[in-house]
Amino acid sequence: MDPKQPVLAVTPGEPAGIGPEILLKYLSVHPPTRVLAIADPGLLRRTAESLEIDVGISDWQPGEEVQLGTVNCLATRLAEREQPGHLNPANAAYVLETLTRAVRLVQEGHAAALVTGPVHKGVINDSGRPFSGHTEFLAKLAGVPQVVMMLAAPGLRVSLVTTHLPLRAVADAVTAEKLDYVITITEAALREQFGIEHPKLQVLGLNPHAGESGHLGREDGEIIQPVIERLRGRGLRLQGPVPADTAFNPPRLQQCDAVVAMYHDQGLPVLKHMGFGNSVNITLGLPFIRTSVDHGTALDLAGDGVAGTGSLEAAMRTAETMALRSLSAKR
Repeated sequence: MDPKQPVLAVTPGEPAGIGPEILLKYLSVHPPTRVLAIADPGLLRRTAESLEIDVGISDWQPGEEVQLGTVNCLATRLAEREQPGHLNPANAAYVLETLTRAVRLVQEGHAAALVTGPVHKGVINDSGRPFSGHTEFLAKLAGVPQVVMMLAAPGLRVSLVTTHLPLRAVADAVTAEKLDYVITITEAALREQFGIEHPKLQVLGLNPHAGESGHLGREDGEIIQPVIERLRGRGLRLQGPVPADTAFNPPRLQQCDAVVAMYHDQGLPVLKHMGFGNSVNITLGLPFIRTSVDHGTALDLAGDGVAGTGSLEAAMRTAETMALRSLSAKR
């Protein structure tokens, strides 16, 4: 594998959504990228033909060179032919198989990073396969007990202590052990994968006004504050617990490298307001690099040729940068 041009394993995601389309559109204007697509080649060729996207698609098998300027495709067959905009539970197994094979390729060294397109959790669950999301599925495939979801946009990175939980379950899930893990993994990733020598993190409180000295909840003082103080003693540069309604003010963001949010909708609405269409989902704590788009399948746009590639571009660039840094560190 040429360290100057890392191979990116890419899963286009839900075949009825915009994933195949945005991958081909991206590669039609970024031909130097070395992409190994795990997908049905017929799906890719039909998409390219119907939308008049000029990009080559070549069959690939393990052991072969991943060529520049074409889509190198490890064939994984659909159960039934796709219909853009129309979900089909029969193809749910195909979506999960592309992810499984992609992880195996990265683990075996055929690719330096994994980039994932959007999937539809509902249709996978409707097929009878329990699926809570990419992040949890990849953690299970990699054999790691927990991972950290980070989303990044220009000017802001947010890591989440809890992810896809009902709001009433969040407080019980914010434990000292979980918070310690998320802060530690985030700080290490900023140093090792983003090249920030001494990262600074803002850690949000759980309750309004970070608990208002216990009057609006005790979690901030009894769980979050002790973890922050303990990790400061180990040399981490942390602020908090910071009330969420002030943490995202521009002066505060200029003084930190990432924000640790307690739950999904505490941190991500701000990030998506700042950078929707240009932000990237990054899974920290896996034994390989994984990035993803920050949007869903956009079934209403599928097949029309109008879907934007901004988030995929961000995911591809981030994966390449992280892979190059990782390869450089190993030499």
